[in-house]
Amino acid sequence: MHLDGTVLRGPSFEPVEGRVVIDGGEIVSIEEMETTSDDIILPAFVNAHTHLGDSIAKEAGGDLSLEELVAPPDGLKHRLLREASRDELIEGIRRSLQFMESTGTGTCLEFREGGVEGVRMFREAAEYSDLQSLILGRETIDAMQIADGFGASGANDADFETERTATGEAGKLFGIHAGEVDSSDINAALDLDPEFVVHMVHPDPVHLQRIDDSEVPIVVCPRSNIVTGVGRPPIAELAERTTLALGTDNVMTNSPSMFREMAFTAKLFDLSARDVLRMATVNGARIADLDRGLVEEGRPAKLLVLDGNSDNLTGAQDIVRAVVRRAGPADVKRLVL
Repeated sequence: MHLDGTVLRGPSFEPVEGRVVIDGGEIVSIEEMETTSDDIILPAFVNAHTHLGDSIAKEAGGDLSLEELVAPPDGLKHRLLREASRDELIEGIRRSLQFMESTGTGTCLEFREGGVEGVRMFREAAEYSDLQSLILGRETIDAMQIADGFGASGANDADFETERTATGEAGKLFGIHAGEVDSSDINAALDLDPEFVVHMVHPDPVHLQRIDDSEVPIVVCPRSNIVTGVGRPPIAELAERTTLALGTDNVMTNSPSMFREMAFTAKLFDLSARDVLRMATVNGARIADLDRGLVEEGRPAKLLVLDGNSDNLTGAQDIVRAVVRRAGPADVKRLVL
């Protein structure tokens, strides 16, 4: 099969008029040629941090603090998760996965509550989804063993040494929240040598130096941080030191739309469109050691096709900027997974 249009090629997302040729699920060539197609071809998004189990509680607790919302074991989300039926939880996750596909996401990294049963419910919800979900189990080592890794809540909740050792021995991903509310849990989180850290809103200079030395990747979730009132991550300082990826975080507080996350991030932090698009694609893939997130020969064909002639995108003078700051679900023409 082939896709014609403007191809955002390689790590620079250089707009090239031409054709992407796909065979056996792989990009075999990118041919520069004249085409009548207005389509825009780019990598499918990688949402590097989600909590889709919370899909049963959208916009709940809007006036609560972060601790009141999500702190284990008695934060609002945990109470609502305990009260919901198994069928309700599975259906909520399934609908969020469906929404993510419709908004261009091809891969997500999910921090999944509920132990072993939570992981099983997620897999059941994802059974008919083409989106690749990497599930990081929480709460127990048994959950990690049947998942793709372990997602720790934060170093102030427990030391997680045992879980980190077991995850490493299993050759799986270990991610942890850190620096979301304040800096008190950052050193302990970094001591665990995680594959990645989520949030990092409040690093002190000593933490920035440790991030520089270790180059531990960081997933930032700016919309979530603003909604929960914890502040803004110092993205410019972090980007100088390590790989940054984007996540949409908790479905309670934000839709899992990478279009919204990209536009918000680009405008709030005045980042270049290319930097933000890397955060939403190849950087998230690198965190999970996945060979995707770029339109290049030899890469898996995980692609998003936008209608460049939509009412929203027609007339765009800078295509990459328009994709990041302007595009939305109505512009999605096709998701190739």
